[in-house]
Amino acid sequence: MSNHDRDPILLTPGPLTTSLATKAAMLRDWGSWDASFNGVTAQVRAKLAAIIHSQDSHVCVPMQGSGTFSVEAAVNTLVPRDGHLLVLINGAYGKRLARLTAMMGRRSTTFETADDVPTTAADVDGLLAKDPSITHVGLIHCETSTGIENPLREIAEVVAGHGKSLIVDAMSSFGALPIDARTTPFDALVAASGKCVEGPPGMGVVFVRKSTLERCGGNSTSLALDLHDQWTYMEKTTQWRFTPPTHIVVALNAALDQHASEGGQPARLARYRANFEMLMSGLRELGLRPFLPPAIQAPIIVTVHAPADPKYLFAEFYDRVRAKGFVLYPGKLTQVETFRVGCIGAIGPGEMRHAVNAMRDALAEMGVRDVTPAGAARAAA
Repeated sequence: MSNHDRDPILLTPGPLTTSLATKAAMLRDWGSWDASFNGVTAQVRAKLAAIIHSQDSHVCVPMQGSGTFSVEAAVNTLVPRDGHLLVLINGAYGKRLARLTAMMGRRSTTFETADDVPTTAADVDGLLAKDPSITHVGLIHCETSTGIENPLREIAEVVAGHGKSLIVDAMSSFGALPIDARTTPFDALVAASGKCVEGPPGMGVVFVRKSTLERCGGNSTSLALDLHDQWTYMEKTTQWRFTPPTHIVVALNAALDQHASEGGQPARLARYRANFEMLMSGLRELGLRPFLPPAIQAPIIVTVHAPADPKYLFAEFYDRVRAKGFVLYPGKLTQVETFRVGCIGAIGPGEMRHAVNAMRDALAEMGVRDVTPAGAARAAA
């Protein structure tokens, strides 16, 4: 099977495969101060806010750069310089959140569970009861390094019950997993253009409770990453403070229209779940084992144990699968060897079935016969 007549399908957690309509939206140049572009920015902000029903309580602040830029902007703006952030970790992106918090000079405490163990509301309740100096809690909703889903609503209710502020990294969940600002209390939620809303990468967005952001002037130690300044300037002028990613904004606007026409978040989740179920069925056929148990696995990205067979090398496996038209993602874990397969993007179960076939053919070409997880084989030895 070959797929040379089109771009490879990106089975990654972002960038991901976008639709032709989204790509086509980038064919026009825009002036960054032009009224027509400022109108597009306003549309994007409104459409993004509507996805999580936050328009009555939160403001939508777009930011240039990758999602991590916006995570750092959220922490740097919302956590005062004498604040104390509790970072909940069960993967690489929780660790990144803790690292950037420390680099900005904010006090932080970490609570870490294993990569396959979700943080619970009871964990957070005990931690906040033990240390009243904590002012903010940082949570990764869907940890992209494994695909684990942490219980956002339950943790949010506990944090609110303690009178603390919650900052949510919803990079890999926004637009697909259900999030409702009317029923889930949070002060900030961070998303990005190149994930489940299926836009191109290059823009982040932070939804911040308006009453909270109004009090955050002067908190930021960064000019470029000051959400309060970005918001107040945009409200006053309708413009971005610094050169915006014009093509990304316009393409995201097109992608958001497609998100709505598909049926919004519930329909996007249903398609991703169909992709996920096709992938899981195919992995069973191949004898490959997912890293996470089904109960805590979000249908966004699946981490798969690498085969123990000595003929398996990820670099070769990657190249062979790519030659057949599909781009996989390397593993992010340090203790066991894995690779990752994304279920998101402008694809359906048919493409996922072809991807499974490509993996099957690649393993056969490599002569891989023992697909027992590499970690299990080492433990047995």
